[in-house]
Amino acid sequence: MRIGNVWMSFWVTLTRILEDAINFIKRSTLKILSMGPIPNHVAFILDGNRRFAKKQKVVKGFGYKFGYIALMFMLKYCYELGVSYVTIYVFSIDNFKRSPQEVDAVMDLILEKVELWIRGEGFGYEYGIRLHFLGDLNLLSEPVREAVDRAMAATKNNNGAVLAICVAYTSTDEIVHAVERACEEKWDEIMNSKRVAVDEHGELKLITLGDVEKHMYAAVTPDPELLIRTSGEARLSNFLLWQTSCCYLYSTSMLWPEVNVCNFMWAILNFQRNHFYLVRKRKELKVVRE
Repeated sequence: MRIGNVWMSFWVTLTRILEDAINFIKRSTLKILSMGPIPNHVAFILDGNRRFAKKQKVVKGFGYKFGYIALMFMLKYCYELGVSYVTIYVFSIDNFKRSPQEVDAVMDLILEKVELWIRGEGFGYEYGIRLHFLGDLNLLSEPVREAVDRAMAATKNNNGAVLAICVAYTSTDEIVHAVERACEEKWDEIMNSKRVAVDEHGELKLITLGDVEKHMYAAVTPDPELLIRTSGEARLSNFLLWQTSCCYLYSTSMLWPEVNVCNFMWAILNFQRNHFYLVRKRKELKVVRE
């Protein structure tokens, strides 16, 4: 019995030592990475929750729950590294075509976690996170839509990092929405002023690039500098198409619930390796737009 207690004590002590060592290595590595350029805005495509559930032989709803745990770790790493904006692709408009059971599982999980944030029990209050939900929120059920509105209102005065959650979102829908709003705004302006705007060449000028961009769902954040996608896919899947022309895309073969700090660090390292090239491209794009 004594030998058993000794071994148990030994393994508990060893486990604590290993955990402390791993945490020390993680903090040290993040500190080293922080010496280089850090993306101001990181976007994530959370791909692979369903495949993870199938791999683990559990129902799809559990895949999303494990994905939420992975998300909390990724957000923690981002904010510890000094990332100011994070955007996550949670639910596409096209995802409403999936089975009602799967859609309900995702919506129930969103509602559950959003209510935690509203009550101040969520992860975000430690970092003073301000929430934005991007997409056609009218497509959400009334309970989810009301919870989303209350969450944004509850965090609007937070002055820490920003978390933008794309739900009921596609980039094509965002662009169409922005163009429609810009046209409506310009039309109202013309009707009120009784004159038509023209450019320096005397040509008709109804809406500008700036008119469209200010009506984008994602206008609340700067363009992302790093986009991380899991599951080995290297496509954007109708996510932030307008905003990612000069964004570094990092793809890992890991499924989203399996993603870890090593994947995140490797993404940051690859971003840093390509940083000066991306900066040059952004400057060139800015000149073209002006």
